[in-house]
Amino acid sequence: MRFITSLAFSDPTHFCDVARAGDECGWDGIVVSDHVVHPDKIESAYPYTRDGSPRWEAPAPWPDPWVAIGAMAAVTERIRFYTGVYVLPLRNPFVVAKAVGTAAVMSGGRVTLGVGVGWMKDEFDILGQSFRNRGRRMDEMIEVMRALWAGGMVEHHGEFYDFDRLRMSPAPKEPIPILMGGLSEPALRRVGRLGDGWISDIHTTAELRQIVAKIRGYRAEYGRADAPLEIVAACSDAFDADGFRRLEEVGVTHVQMMPWLMYGGSTDSLDDKRDGMRRFADDVIAKLR
Repeated sequence: MRFITSLAFSDPTHFCDVARAGDECGWDGIVVSDHVVHPDKIESAYPYTRDGSPRWEAPAPWPDPWVAIGAMAAVTERIRFYTGVYVLPLRNPFVVAKAVGTAAVMSGGRVTLGVGVGWMKDEFDILGQSFRNRGRRMDEMIEVMRALWAGGMVEHHGEFYDFDRLRMSPAPKEPIPILMGGLSEPALRRVGRLGDGWISDIHTTAELRQIVAKIRGYRAEYGRADAPLEIVAACSDAFDADGFRRLEEVGVTHVQMMPWLMYGGSTDSLDDKRDGMRRFADDVIAKLR
């Protein structure tokens, strides 16, 4: 079992200090979230709350993930960085491939790209991207980016992207893992067909058991049953070593959390964050290793 600290809604000036603390005390990863803008009026319903309201208010910070990851990678040595999740269809695949590939090269391969199709049509409209075909576009974007990251001359002739032979440098030395978010059947099927793993919302252990079983079924359907599968989960009913062992039995490979909240800490306090990470490393991570 690996443990990842979420920096969602945290002060961006805390990021490097939190990453250093995690690097020093045994955490495996840091995950950063993504939105470009927060419209004053959001017409789209947020899919992960009962009333459709986002879990955050307009002032919540959303720093650019790749600038943030670059800064944190520069002050750490071994901890890995994740996006959870990057709204891929809001962007151009060449620009994303360049940013992510560069981050992978300069961090020594410590980057995992977590992507999702997005839920906020308002944001797509503002950035001039189609919301209707975002799923099909993301599938093709992944194909394009993997080809660009492979190095050498490549060409692509698809539904949305068409280009003759070219190359993008520098190319990562190792394949960049791509994890998928989402709970819909198309999203989970995409994990089975294209993804190296899945990033959850907040679930119970029982819910995770059902979802992981469904993903494994789709992977078998697409002939990928033996391919490695990462499951990055945020769990609402696992808080100690025994709970995390049960998650491991379910198939969860990475637990995502804000450990300072377990000790009564505040997301606004850098000292609370560092203290919570160190205490959790001593109380739980050390026991599981």
